[in-house]
Amino acid sequence: MSATQEGRCKSVLSGDTLILQNKAKQERTLSLAFINAPRLQQDEPGKILHFRVLYNIPQKTGGGARDYGVVFLPSGQTLPDAIVQEGWAKLRDDADRKAESPQASELLERLTALEAHAKADGKGVWQTGAKHVQNVREIPDPKAFVEEHKGEAIEAVVERVLSGDRLICRLMISPGQHVTTTVLVAGLRSPSTARTNPSDGTSQPAEPYGNEAQAFVEERLLQRGVQVRLLGVSPSNLLVGEVRHPVGNIAEFLLKEGFARCTDHHSTWLGAEMGKLRQAEREAKEQQKGLFKGSAGVQRSAAGETEATVSRIFSADTLFIRNKAGAEKRINLSSVRQPKPSDPKQASFGAEAREFLRKRVIGKHVKVRIDGKRPATEGYEEREMATVTSNNANLALTLVENGYASVIRHRMDDTDRSPIYDELLAAEETAQKDQKGMWSTKPSKQPTYVDYSESLEKAKRQLALLSRQKKVPAIVDFVKSGSRFTVLVPRDNAKLTFVLGGIRAPRSARGPSDVAEPFGQEAHDFATRRCQQRDVEIDVDDTDKQGGFIGTLYVNRESFSKSLVEEGLASVHAYSAEKSGNANELFAAEQRAKEGRKGMWHDWDPSKDAEENGEYTDAPLANGTNGTNGDAPSSKAKMDYRDVTVSYVDPLNGHLKLQMLGSGKQNLDSLMKDFANFHISSANNKALPGPPKAGDVVSAKFSQDGVWYRARVRRNDRENKTSEIVYIDYGNSETQPWSSLRALDTDKFGLQKLKPQAVDAALSFVQFPTNAEYLAESCKMLDEITYDRSLVAMVDFNDTRDNLLWVTLVEPDEASGSGSDAKLKSLNAEVIAEGLATVPTKLKPFEKQSQDVLNEFKKREAEAKASRLGIFEYGDVTED
Repeated sequence: MSATQEGRCKSVLSGDTLILQNKAKQERTLSLAFINAPRLQQDEPGKILHFRVLYNIPQKTGGGARDYGVVFLPSGQTLPDAIVQEGWAKLRDDADRKAESPQASELLERLTALEAHAKADGKGVWQTGAKHVQNVREIPDPKAFVEEHKGEAIEAVVERVLSGDRLICRLMISPGQHVTTTVLVAGLRSPSTARTNPSDGTSQPAEPYGNEAQAFVEERLLQRGVQVRLLGVSPSNLLVGEVRHPVGNIAEFLLKEGFARCTDHHSTWLGAEMGKLRQAEREAKEQQKGLFKGSAGVQRSAAGETEATVSRIFSADTLFIRNKAGAEKRINLSSVRQPKPSDPKQASFGAEAREFLRKRVIGKHVKVRIDGKRPATEGYEEREMATVTSNNANLALTLVENGYASVIRHRMDDTDRSPIYDELLAAEETAQKDQKGMWSTKPSKQPTYVDYSESLEKAKRQLALLSRQKKVPAIVDFVKSGSRFTVLVPRDNAKLTFVLGGIRAPRSARGPSDVAEPFGQEAHDFATRRCQQRDVEIDVDDTDKQGGFIGTLYVNRESFSKSLVEEGLASVHAYSAEKSGNANELFAAEQRAKEGRKGMWHDWDPSKDAEENGEYTDAPLANGTNGTNGDAPSSKAKMDYRDVTVSYVDPLNGHLKLQMLGSGKQNLDSLMKDFANFHISSANNKALPGPPKAGDVVSAKFSQDGVWYRARVRRNDRENKTSEIVYIDYGNSETQPWSSLRALDTDKFGLQKLKPQAVDAALSFVQFPTNAEYLAESCKMLDEITYDRSLVAMVDFNDTRDNLLWVTLVEPDEASGSGSDAKLKSLNAEVIAEGLATVPTKLKPFEKQSQDVLNEFKKREAEAKASRLGIFEYGDVTED
């Protein structure tokens, strides 16, 4: 028999066998002498014990011998005495053969007496009819088992520690039912321990700190009572749970020592508890413990939280922000990804997700914290990953909660992740369960926009609808230049190219090789900052030749044209400003920009401006000054510009019939359609009840195209029963028999419904030849150059006595604030330059006031004479 020795009880294999460990961490198995125990004992692991070996028995395998002896407990009890006394063990049948020493014989006699008393009292194994504990080692359906006991705090005993994150536990489901199975510790992964392959005997060394992690857990949990809260099942059908020692969650302590790393797979199961585990891991990293020894600590942005404005939404996970200094940069939301374009189920939600984010933050102040940087890869630049909050709401979390973003699965060593990563994972799981956003089984509701600026024809059709509405809600989808945008009108599913009316912004560069006009790029940048992706309102007045819609754009209920002019980044275009009705506002804004020397007016000279104002002043100023700055806006505002088409050129005198474009032309087109439908019916095909009277308005079919028009009877020939009629909406005339005329339904098509659209006009500064042959040639040319063209009539004088407008006809692009410049490029000048008209010898008062125009026209007339053009082909016809 050996001397008394000391060791720590590492574990209890059964009721009669212990694993003891000395100070050098060497282990030995000690069985209690003379007894066999039927069940596990779990009272003493971890305590320091004294023991004495009584005898050894050689083992059949391994070549060693097992020690048998007695154990002295700190309480003063001795084993196996206490076990036999309580009836938890029986004496071996061959016990007397091992009682060779006096001490062994004495122990055996004592144990025999104790067994007899236990048997007599019916204790332990000697009970009659006692219920045995059922211990199950295989779970047929792990998932069902977890669902049945999910969230319960199950009392358990850790029977074996396979590794730091893998335990064999006896789960005590009820007093009579136990389940012994493997449980994975939730929320972490520890390094593996050394293993031996039983099939070939090869050994696999432990991963760094694998054995240390196992020993750490063994020392604290092996053979200890714990609580296990089951959370789920791993892909290999092992139970996953939270294992709690009376002191706390073993996972948290393991992570603090650097013996494991957090894993994201169990984050949604652990909920808020996962945050504690990540904090524990962070502490280990900062202190460089265990697995993190020698690694750099967690690097966080030293700049902290900054404020910025969201300038553009690129996608649901990428946005552009602008700081207080005006510098713009691109950032990505940490740990989230927009709906994948490569996934057919998600791709359709990309635009909807982008719009969801745009509505919430475009143009708003946000707080930004940089979480890390994603290095540049092939096809991608370096990207900053950031947490962005607006009104204390995390944008990434809001997107994930609504199903408009998914959560990126980071590598375990990836620290560039959102600080609320676990909340994001939980929100994604909830969104998927509720089938929100891209997780829905229904397709995206994002509308498809029709591009009405694709052609002039489509633009004109949409113009009829938009021009009747005011302050139409829209979204600026793209800024093409300072005054040209692509806008979306959601309620009409319309996409438009929108041009600001009333101003002219300098052109910005259209490519790397292009050069911008002065202040063109500044105007473009200003428009981008104020308008890009913003909710706006638009008023549409007209269309241009390319299908663009001209009008006013309001940002925060303020005209952006006015803002642009006020910053000196655009000038007023007098003709279109008059048309828009905002001329006074725009001219006042331009004057403020000039006086502030802003933008293009940085070197403005008031004296030169006064001289220019004189060019388009129609009459001497009332105060006798030479056009001071204060008078400039009001002087410009009096200019009368009208969009027109020439519907008829009178061959007798070269006078014109003009149709005013805009609402009047649209109403005429609508009336003509109804007019044609009216005359299709045979019920409306009845001759006049009697001879027409001069001045009557009737329906007449034009002889050249067979279409019905409104007409006024000019004079009658009663002998031939014919009438000379004038088509009041176009200006041409012809003679028609009375039988071809029809009564006009005045309620539907009378003058009170729509006034005559043909307006009498004559060209200013022009005198047509009296020779019939030359006059016909002049009228033919005038008809050719005006046919089916949209022009601008600069009204020089309104002769109310003769109801005649004296006009200068110019191309829309040539209309400007400086009347003289426009007139020099007019059709009036072109007729004179071709030698088909002359400058009048007898000038009207308004013509005398434009001496510079007259001088230029006379130069062109002289050039036509010298070249023998038109009426000058045989010499100077004006000499007489």
